[in-house]
Amino acid sequence: MVTKTGRVLILGSGFGGLYAALRLQKLLRRERDVEVLLINRENFFSFTPMLHEVAASDLDLTHIVNPVRKLLSRVKFFLGDVEAVDLTRQTVTVSHGSDHHRHDLDYDQLVIALGCTTNFYGLPGLEESALTMKSLGDAIALRNRLIQNLEEADTECAAKAGLRESLTTFVVAGGGFAGVETLASINDFAREALRFYPHLRPQDLRMVLVHSGQTILPELDPKLGRYAARKLEMRGVELRLGTRVLGVSKEGVALSDGTHVPTQCLVWTAGTSPHPLLETLGCPKQAGRLLTDDHLQVVGHPGVWAIGDCAFIPGPDGKPYPPTAQHALRQGRVLAENVAAALRGKAGRAFAFNTIGQLASIGRRAGVAQIFGLRFSGFLAWWMWRTIYLSKLPRTEKKLRVMIDWTLDLLFSKDIVQYITVKSPSISHRDNAGPS
Repeated sequence: MVTKTGRVLILGSGFGGLYAALRLQKLLRRERDVEVLLINRENFFSFTPMLHEVAASDLDLTHIVNPVRKLLSRVKFFLGDVEAVDLTRQTVTVSHGSDHHRHDLDYDQLVIALGCTTNFYGLPGLEESALTMKSLGDAIALRNRLIQNLEEADTECAAKAGLRESLTTFVVAGGGFAGVETLASINDFAREALRFYPHLRPQDLRMVLVHSGQTILPELDPKLGRYAARKLEMRGVELRLGTRVLGVSKEGVALSDGTHVPTQCLVWTAGTSPHPLLETLGCPKQAGRLLTDDHLQVVGHPGVWAIGDCAFIPGPDGKPYPPTAQHALRQGRVLAENVAAALRGKAGRAFAFNTIGQLASIGRRAGVAQIFGLRFSGFLAWWMWRTIYLSKLPRTEKKLRVMIDWTLDLLFSKDIVQYITVKSPSISHRDNAGPS
């Protein structure tokens, strides 16, 4: 039994935070004296590896998200923003509601799983103009921008004003998994959608991938990166390797090789930074992330734990574990066991995990994968990508919905409907008779 009444606060419901909560609700299901509370600014868990499929209309937007309250039957949930953490008083300040009023929540054990934020590196115009691909809202925004640009480019007005080129040019900055998968998906989407726009031709469409390295997908074997590059080029993608984005303006994107790409759509996937709240914490850090021991506890702060993208967790070789979903979810499970052990006055166990493999989708029925040191490419790698990620998607209901979406995608063309979120137009007339 737990030796004392305790409250466990979990900040963030990404892979690390959610899987910690899932494991804790099993481990502590008979403990009446312990409250586990998950705090997040959204009431759902987003399966981020499939975001690019939402942007490209391969999947319905609700099918890759799971309501937290359905996943966590024994864990309490609080919808709000984490404003501050006081490690001395052992309190977390949160705001919520339409008026953003604040509460101070005390804790006995604190799990920090706040993830990371996009870093624009202070480049001119980037923060104001660039789209990102880190959330469901980002995927919807990109899909809407794609369709909006195609609709406008198809008009005579755009042709006469000389805007067609910038409207049909799409630039993605960053040649890692997020950038490559995003560009491959929107390239398929836009090229398939062209047949519904009579004034646009395939040669009008321009897809540009900007990457600072010499090989895309640097996380994989260089041979797989070169294969992915060849495949993308065969599908009409223009690669700008060894090149960086210098800035964005209304006229387009300035690149470090001295060229200028006219575009009204730049997707930025080239940089991340730890959550800004971490800067306010007086904890040891490495590269801006909270430094933990091998038990996932923040160094020098008993009862404070960190996992996922916001944590610097050293492996046996001293190097940090990579910030990937497969590591975060396993960290969440081990952390939950260690938190439960701490509540019971027992010792926990060290976290140790070797990367199983990495996969990337590079467009319709093509992919690259590296699993247990073996390399795969083409249709087999694409099939493995879908199979493995489908198995990791929480809840059977969502798995079935995704499978149906993928099956329908084989039979029908992609949907080109924008998700409009603004209020519909209305009018109010004074009527002496009043409402009937």
